[in-house]
Amino acid sequence: MDRNTQEEIKAHLMETSEHFRDLIGRHHEYDRQAAELDAKGALTAEEEVAEHRLKKLKLHLKDEIEQMIHEAALQPVG
Repeated sequence: MDRNTQEEIKAHLMETSEHFRDLIGRHHEYDRQAAELDAKGALTAEEEVAEHRLKKLKLHLKDEIEQMIHEAALQPVG
């Protein structure tokens, strides 16, 4: 799938799927939280665990987002 098609599918899902919008929103929030931790430099053991957990959550969401895009690409147009 080319980049333009993928972006069109994402835009369509953002308009039509509340679940997709929720996934994107949560992914952005986890990304923001991970960036805050990363900006700190030295992390406590607790913060390292939180950072690791955020990265796993982001990856899981990314996989779910990509799956939705893939499934939408397979749907007939019309």
